[in-house]
Amino acid sequence: MRVPYELFVGLRYTRAKRRNHFISFISLVSMLGIALGVAALIVVLSVMNGFQREVRSRILSVASHVQITGPNNELRDWRSVADRAARLPHVVAAAPFVNGQGLLANGDAVRGALVRGIVPDLESRVAQLAAKTFSGALSALAPGEFGIVLGADLARALRVFPGDQVTLIVPQGLVTPAGVIPRLKQFRVVGIFEVGFFEYDNGLALIHLQDAQRLYRLGEAVSGVRLKLDDLFQARAVGREIVQALGPNLYVSDWTRSHANFFRAVQIEKTMMFIILTLIVAVAAFNMVSTLVMAVTDKQADIAILRTLGATPSSIMQIFVVQGAIIGVIGTALGVAGGIALALNIDIVVPALERLLHIQFLSKDVYLINELPSELQRSDVIAISTVSLALGFLATLYPSWRAARVRPAEALRYE
Repeated sequence: MRVPYELFVGLRYTRAKRRNHFISFISLVSMLGIALGVAALIVVLSVMNGFQREVRSRILSVASHVQITGPNNELRDWRSVADRAARLPHVVAAAPFVNGQGLLANGDAVRGALVRGIVPDLESRVAQLAAKTFSGALSALAPGEFGIVLGADLARALRVFPGDQVTLIVPQGLVTPAGVIPRLKQFRVVGIFEVGFFEYDNGLALIHLQDAQRLYRLGEAVSGVRLKLDDLFQARAVGREIVQALGPNLYVSDWTRSHANFFRAVQIEKTMMFIILTLIVAVAAFNMVSTLVMAVTDKQADIAILRTLGATPSSIMQIFVVQGAIIGVIGTALGVAGGIALALNIDIVVPALERLLHIQFLSKDVYLINELPSELQRSDVIAISTVSLALGFLATLYPSWRAARVRPAEALRYE
């Protein structure tokens, strides 16, 4: 099988040792620049994907896929609502809940918290809190016993452990001749959970649904119903179906709306980081332009000889396109290999750096998560590789066009 001479000469120029070592150095820098940019893009986008996955999984271990609430935070006929919602497509479980604000006190330690009343058996079907409870058990919540399960950071701030007593102060006070007196109730800590999400670990307390109804004077009403779906990405469609089926008097929200700021911010950051880090590849591509321009100048005599032997301008152009494309392909390949290797081992590399430097990159009380996750996606690798190869190809066009315009007589005049 005959190899086109343009490809053969282009490969020969790439392998040959140049008289001008500076051109070889610039070629190496361009190749390494492309590799660095591609690797950085793959690692950063993988970390963004992992961050989005971790935040979503940790939020949904406490929050629900879809939430139905009534006006004034009261839903009286909640059993009928739950039954009708459970019959809709994609809905696999439903659980009632009561939400309220409160102050938790233990001695001189006082912390504000979101108090959620749940039925443990039903709650375990729509959330993963039972699996996140590492001390005690969620099932220990029983009606009338006034047990409470606290987030790990909240329990730490209150200095309590399972078996200890805490005082819950609720906003609904008692009106007496002496004024409004806050309502207090002693609760016994029966469990501690940790989901790895600071907002919940530091500010969520769980009690039984009936205790919450009694405490917040709701009677038989609840705040709403939480739903779990077989496909979390169908949440918006299911929400629209619930509104059509149950009427407009209910408020329906899904996880994409209740935590929209988190996911929108991650998506915007991912897009911006892709654009910013693509500039690294673009800078390396500009280096390729200067490399090939100098190579064309260095090879003017060779170009003139090829022209006198019958090579057409398009053939000369193809020779230098091949030379530049090889730099781009090798740089992209090295970057993809390095980026994939680092993205797949980020959970090993980052802890090793933290131990070596004696610092913690992600503090739990500052960031949403305290570890650097990574999720490598094939679509990202393909997109990054395509952009890199396209920039490398575009960088070869001007130098190749300039090589095709070399005039043999002028190039050989002083040879």
